[in-house]
Amino acid sequence: MKTDVIEITPNGDGIDRALLETERAAAYRGLEPKQALRLRLLAEEMTGMLRTLIGSMPFRYWAETEGQRFSLHLATETQMTSDLRKALLDASSTGKNAAAKGFMGRLRDIFTRLADADAVPAYPYEYGYSYVDVTGFDASMDMSPNAALYGWSLHAYRNAVAENRDKEPEKWDELEKSITAKLADDVKIFIRGNTVEMVIEKTF
Repeated sequence: MKTDVIEITPNGDGIDRALLETERAAAYRGLEPKQALRLRLLAEEMTGMLRTLIGSMPFRYWAETEGQRFSLHLATETQMTSDLRKALLDASSTGKNAAAKGFMGRLRDIFTRLADADAVPAYPYEYGYSYVDVTGFDASMDMSPNAALYGWSLHAYRNAVAENRDKEPEKWDELEKSITAKLADDVKIFIRGNTVEMVIEKTF
């Protein structure tokens, strides 16, 4: 089952509808109230990230369910402009992208970089990049349904952070404090064609 695809504008119109579609998906699958709340929290964290994207492009949001398995999708075209790139960098007085403060900020940073058509799409020196299994994701895209893409995943990131916990304890602290990192089974960010997509997975 796939919900309606909700268009989210740069000023945030559509976010409330996206959350409503998430609640409908939870009700359709008969989730208990606490489970439905957790799913909504994940959707809120995902869409809330958009509020900090300065001058952002429009996004598409939808949820997919199969039994008790849910996946929340956020996608946009890779149309980063030089003005948007500069705005993101200027958001910090240091001239560096302030998005990497906190775990959701880190996700925003990765998502934004992958949306930058002029940038190298993968940053292998950072934790979390690996081959991402995208089996079953949006079949309407021009891509093999069993494809694997090189992208970023919470699963790979969490493992790498755990292995290097003594060297970079701040990354572990981010995971410990993050609602998304605690509730989600996995988060994946990847490019398919000219579309950059984030998927949050949760099975109840």
